[in-house]
Amino acid sequence: MTELLTKIGTKLQEKFPQAVLSSQMDYDYPVFIVAKDSIHDILAFLQKDGFTYLTTLCGLHFPDNVGEEFGLMYQLHSLERNERIRVKIFMSEKNLEVPTITDLWVASNWMEREAFDFFGFRFKGHPNLKRILNMEEMNYHPLRKEYPLEDGSRHDKEDKYFGR
Repeated sequence: MTELLTKIGTKLQEKFPQAVLSSQMDYDYPVFIVAKDSIHDILAFLQKDGFTYLTTLCGLHFPDNVGEEFGLMYQLHSLERNERIRVKIFMSEKNLEVPTITDLWVASNWMEREAFDFFGFRFKGHPNLKRILNMEEMNYHPLRKEYPLEDGSRHDKEDKYFGR
């Protein structure tokens, strides 16, 4: 799999020399971290290069990474070559606007809506960016790591029953 990292990494470096920030192997996946402002162009390039199937688009939240607290992960699959890669972007909590990729993959419509619903990403150019699973009235994004894991007001839980 490292040869795939080298092969795709070389293509991306040639086409987008300033946009590829780093690359690494995570388990069996080549992962490319790229500049947010180039994400649409990079994904379009990869699609033309044979990565025609968008497997996953999901939000990430790392509250301790100041200035890059939020991220998006795009997982692409080349069905012809049986190759998979991940492309990630990171951004500040102050600017969660990202270009939509619904023009590249129609299936990203619901994935982007889910990332908006649960994390608050705003996909510029999305045809119908509204909550998909939560109520419209919610004024927060529940998958952000801004809330305690447990309700501190509950007294009916005893730690001994939960292995603590």
